[in-house]
Amino acid sequence: MTLLSRTKEIAKKRGMSMESLANKVGISKSGIYQWDKHEPKPTTIDKVADVLHVSTDYLLGRTDEMNPKTAETIKKADIDDSDLLLAFDGKDIDEEDKQAIIDLLMFRRYQKRNEGK
Repeated sequence: MTLLSRTKEIAKKRGMSMESLANKVGISKSGIYQWDKHEPKPTTIDKVADVLHVSTDYLLGRTDEMNPKTAETIKKADIDDSDLLLAFDGKDIDEEDKQAIIDLLMFRRYQKRNEGK
């Protein structure tokens, strides 16, 4: 599978058009379609991987694992972290839903602390 075909496949899974992907990365849509003829700069591949939430190795066909996890790459979620990013099914969660999830988790934390009282 080529870089272009992997990019198209994962963008589709994420519900993202190639035009939207190109805009988020800061390149032209036609530039993406040239990847079968001319490999893009490494910085462009990095940006595409970030936008699609996959590793560069996945995009380049070096692995079939989209997001290899190692102890160094895993960040524990802290609901008190104002920079916490949440995604579901490959799509970002909007701020209202993010806050609702955080509120629910905080409520459950409160319930567990007070169960034995």
